[in-house]
Amino acid sequence: MMVVTANCLDTHLARPSLVRGRYPISGTGLLGARVSRPANASSSRARRLHCSAAGEPGDSKVQGGFRLLEWTGKLVPQSAIVKGAKFTWKTTWEAFMKELAPQDAKGGYSRPKYTFDDAISAAPSTKYPVESGRYHLYTGNACPWCHRCLLVLAVRGLSPHISVTPMKDDAEKATRGGWIIPGRDPVTDAADLYAVYEKAQPGYIGRCTAPVLFDKKTMKIVTNESSEIVRMLNEIDFDPKVPAVDLYPTGLREDIDRMNKFVYNRISNGTYKSGFATTQKAYDDAQMDLYMGLDELEDILSSKRFLMGDRFTEADLCLFPTVMRFDSSYAVLFKCSRKRIADYPNLSKWMRDVLQLPCPPGGLKVADTFDMDDARRSYFEQLFPLNPGGIVPSGPTEADLRLDRPPGRGSQLPEDVFFYKPQ
Repeated sequence: MMVVTANCLDTHLARPSLVRGRYPISGTGLLGARVSRPANASSSRARRLHCSAAGEPGDSKVQGGFRLLEWTGKLVPQSAIVKGAKFTWKTTWEAFMKELAPQDAKGGYSRPKYTFDDAISAAPSTKYPVESGRYHLYTGNACPWCHRCLLVLAVRGLSPHISVTPMKDDAEKATRGGWIIPGRDPVTDAADLYAVYEKAQPGYIGRCTAPVLFDKKTMKIVTNESSEIVRMLNEIDFDPKVPAVDLYPTGLREDIDRMNKFVYNRISNGTYKSGFATTQKAYDDAQMDLYMGLDELEDILSSKRFLMGDRFTEADLCLFPTVMRFDSSYAVLFKCSRKRIADYPNLSKWMRDVLQLPCPPGGLKVADTFDMDDARRSYFEQLFPLNPGGIVPSGPTEADLRLDRPPGRGSQLPEDVFFYKPQ
């Protein structure tokens, strides 16, 4: 047990190489105490500086737990107690992890498949035609896959045509899964996402994932796959008279598909594979892929404003949610701490560039699609197996990351940032 006293402090203060050479010392504060102290310094001051990990003797406020090692030390070897506790804790943790995030045979995270895969279409006699006000999105702020869908609404100006229910994550209140609907849902009167699935398909068995694109006319789920929602919402146009942003231009489709696959496997899913790994090898493999991917993106963005060139596309949209969450949540909770996005100059400027994109008036802005502080709270409170204590870090916040700084990567005029569909 380590006890630091005034004598320990005096020793360090008398060795400037340990303090002055590394930390700035002012005339006040603990580290600012003068090296040469008057000879008659009172013993009461020394007592005030005294600190002990176990607290002062007789302090009734100090909690020592069950003191198992003290009670059983003479009967059971300490090694047996520690090994037993570690085995029990790890076995319980692995069980929770597999419920939270399905695992493959090597202990790696395996993202589940989705069960609804219809589409909104302008084709004749389609089940889900293009119709303003007919469709509804269920999203959660912390979820990067939901974030993608909200970004499409923002940059294409679709929020007046598609309504949204923002959900909160609370596994204790949810019937199944983690998403609840504060104040009940105006479309289905559901209290949580499971009730929405049950409304669309009575007797539903399976995972209740978000996002969900819902048809208010038939009360059915169109799809719950974010990549399909993103692509679909780029294809449809509710007002042909308004110039329409094109996130998936014909001449770049193969390149965008290739980049999307790279971003998903290395970056977006790579952070989750790191955080949800249950073996060291699975974690190490995920980390290698993740940082090789980030290094490559940093290199691409050193010569290009966006991933596909000088204009924003679906590839940038799919990367942005992960990058926005990286430093505030993934770096700590998912153990992605080798380098932060702040350590990548080009990725950092690109992130601010996307955050400040111009959007059509009267609808969502990019900054409206994500609350960093709420997402950090969600990750650290709700992913119980990764953070059993539920303690939420105080940052970094958007202010800490200085995301309002000008990116300095080019014009912010819409015609200089986006591709547009031919009219």
